[in-house]
Amino acid sequence: MVWRVPLVPCIAVVIPCRNDAEFLDACRAALAAQTHPADRVIVVDNGSSDDSAAVARRYGVTVLEESMVGIWPAAARGYDEAMADADIIARIDADSRPHPDWIARVVRAFVSDPTLGVLTGSAEFYGGSPLQNYLGERWYIGGGHYWIKKWLGIPLVFGSNFAMRTPVWERVREQVARTDARIHDDLDLTIRLRKADGVRYDPQLRMPVSARPVQTLSGLSRRIYRVVTTFAVSWPEGTAWRRRELDDAAASPSTEWMPDGEDWAPGFGG
Repeated sequence: MVWRVPLVPCIAVVIPCRNDAEFLDACRAALAAQTHPADRVIVVDNGSSDDSAAVARRYGVTVLEESMVGIWPAAARGYDEAMADADIIARIDADSRPHPDWIARVVRAFVSDPTLGVLTGSAEFYGGSPLQNYLGERWYIGGGHYWIKKWLGIPLVFGSNFAMRTPVWERVREQVARTDARIHDDLDLTIRLRKADGVRYDPQLRMPVSARPVQTLSGLSRRIYRVVTTFAVSWPEGTAWRRRELDDAAASPSTEWMPDGEDWAPGFGG
């Protein structure tokens, strides 16, 4: 698909947050230090009992309340709000600490490639042991990128580090299981995307994130189990045969297909 985007697009960063005031403070400080500042930052307070909302307001960002607890309900609420004026909707989490050039790289990638609809990157884990950080980066996130690409035919959209054009969200917002807190929101979003959406993975677009998901066996097991739940909820869209049907239906003369392998694109954002 060939997308139209202004030379200087408006980018909104969405941050779902629940009881993560300390992490959010560091995250907002990192966003404030961006070489290309966000046009809008939207923090969705997901029923926090700590000072998360107060921390967000201290930075003068848009703060929304989402009472339905769950990452999908909170993230979807933020994406809907961003639709009003953003050309690009970016997403990180409260424990993300974006490098100073993160937004600049994202914007440059979308401006330079009119076929790019969704851009996602990799992770740098912090706060765990060297082994935990390594396994988190290479096995948990890296393995997810590898196997989801094998199964779905497009890269996994990593929820702590991605951006999409607003029309992409407009198309899928009623297709995703946005009220289901039992599933991985980023995997569910990936399942609803098509090859024509132009999903690209840039391993050099790295995002420091907390090692919390891989620090306990129970936490890691719970997240792996949610992969199964997510595919079950989205059945049959996550099957190879159904995806081939949908991809064929989405193809049109106006679609520009990238050469095979171009969705692994270390040059994007460089």
